[in-house]
Amino acid sequence: MPMKIAVQMDPMPGINIKGDSSFALMLAAQARGYTLYHYDVETLTYEAGQVTAHAHPVTVRNVAGDHFTFGDPVRLDLGEDVDVVLMRQDPPFDVGYITATHILERLKGRTLVVNDPASVRNAPEKVYVLDFERFMPPTLVTRSLDEVKRFQAQHGAIVVKPLHGNGGKAVFLVGEDGANLSALVELFGQIWREPFMVQPFLPEVAEGDKRIVLIDGKVAGAINRKPGEGEFRSNLAVGGYAESATLTPREQEICDAMGPELKERGLLFVGIDVIGGKWLTEINVTSPTGIVAISAFNNSDVAGMIWDAIEARLKT
Repeated sequence: MPMKIAVQMDPMPGINIKGDSSFALMLAAQARGYTLYHYDVETLTYEAGQVTAHAHPVTVRNVAGDHFTFGDPVRLDLGEDVDVVLMRQDPPFDVGYITATHILERLKGRTLVVNDPASVRNAPEKVYVLDFERFMPPTLVTRSLDEVKRFQAQHGAIVVKPLHGNGGKAVFLVGEDGANLSALVELFGQIWREPFMVQPFLPEVAEGDKRIVLIDGKVAGAINRKPGEGEFRSNLAVGGYAESATLTPREQEICDAMGPELKERGLLFVGIDVIGGKWLTEINVTSPTGIVAISAFNNSDVAGMIWDAIEARLKT
């Protein structure tokens, strides 16, 4: 029997279908005959053991500006009416995001949620990566200006970024002279209550920041994202561009080290970022991207590989 899929994601009108991984997953699901529903996380509701959302049946097509059609809205019982929930809304990874994982966790044993909501909650991108610190550049997590100054004096040029941001937003480069460091730390302290992350600036980023996608702990492909002109950030969302890539021995070592744990945690679709062929910087589990570019460069079907893995999970 064809599966029924509920996709918890950002509003459909605003997505860029050329590179959106959630949309690619929806296209692949529809091609397999699955029934699709779209809902906004703000409608997620819990009552008396039941988890519901106000959803729209949706059909999708690869036509910019005319890429979806909604059916009449329904009150969807996520524990009874669907087989899979894709948790795909973008961060910020805030209290609202965390609360949604607690609600979706109530579906355990009834509906498969991808990625596993408890594991997503316990593996924020720039915190979970510390479990694999042996593969990381020197890293500081703090709110203390004194600690940042000490770190900067030791390492020279540094990069400062919010702990729970995404898409390269609010990532700052501070030069060796430390100009504006105090003001920047003050600004971060005013905007975010959480600590922030500081790392040495890695000149190798000019050669690219590799996004490697793992599906159920196995490498599915990779792209190298290079900064645009006048930028040091290589995220595609801030003007970076992609090129084909293969893995270095060190990158394969990183993937082999974390793959079994990702699988055990139910983190089925994960994107990791590696700079210079050796420096692990993030493990993306909330709403990983990159599968459209990887599929195009490798002449593969990463979205189909993800659905194959989901189907296999449902059979176990």
